[in-house]
Amino acid sequence: MTGIVEGRVVIVTGAGRGIGREHALAFAREGARVVVNDIGVGLDGSGSSGGPAEQVVAEIEAAGGSAVANTDDIADWAGAQRLVDTAVEKFGRLDVLVNNAGFLRDRMLVNMAEQEWDAVIRVHLKGHFATLRHAAAYWRAEAKAGRTPSARVINTSSGAGLLGSVGQGNYSAAKAGIAGLTVVAAAELARYGVTVNAIAPAARTRMTEQTFADDMAAPEDGFDAMAPENVSPLVVWLGSEESAKVTGRVFEVEGGQVSLAQAWRHGPSEDKGARWEPPELGPVVARLLERAPEPEPVYGA
Repeated sequence: MTGIVEGRVVIVTGAGRGIGREHALAFAREGARVVVNDIGVGLDGSGSSGGPAEQVVAEIEAAGGSAVANTDDIADWAGAQRLVDTAVEKFGRLDVLVNNAGFLRDRMLVNMAEQEWDAVIRVHLKGHFATLRHAAAYWRAEAKAGRTPSARVINTSSGAGLLGSVGQGNYSAAKAGIAGLTVVAAAELARYGVTVNAIAPAARTRMTEQTFADDMAAPEDGFDAMAPENVSPLVVWLGSEESAKVTGRVFEVEGGQVSLAQAWRHGPSEDKGARWEPPELGPVVARLLERAPEPEPVYGA
């Protein structure tokens, strides 16, 4: 291994299983000290257990690495603060925050309950904001004290957040919000030595095992394109000091493919120079649509 993050202190949320677990192990292999956060809930957000986080810590330590478990709820304001404090108190500082934790409560919009909406928005979107807010406050204080950090935040969006996904209105909205939060945070935190990027991964985890059910068979060529560990190398690189010039970006990762997602952009326009009358706008909209590329289809549409 190259030790590309040797000595850096990294928080990974939702790191007890799936992609988060692979992130934690990958950072440790490259020399980072890792705070393994996982509340240990079920796929639907029920229950809690310290076991998953502790198991990952044991794996890291057995391989000669350094890690500590944390079971705080990242969407709880005080819990997110305790998570950041754990890194600083245990390892002396914080260099990288990887926001990964989440769960699903899929439902078509006409059947979705208020609680199903609120729960997913809380864990994904508020969970990203709460940890980011407390980490940012720490890094701002460091910068003001003359210790400008070389800090990194890697958020987790989704193809559902970039393009939409039928049956996942709550999840799609939360992940779209994370993409928007990423670009705002990148602009605001640059002055403190912090870069903020996001990934939109496609991999087989507890959350996606039904989606990728057809890909469960062992690959003939030995490369499992849906394996969660395929996502982690880019996350580790984004957490390194080498990525200092990359910020405010969203990367899609699937198998061996890495791509840069294109955000909303200003498109074709027509300016009358005065207020439009409603009957005038039908032909205007038609001309704008003719000049614009077709949007990517919503997943499942």
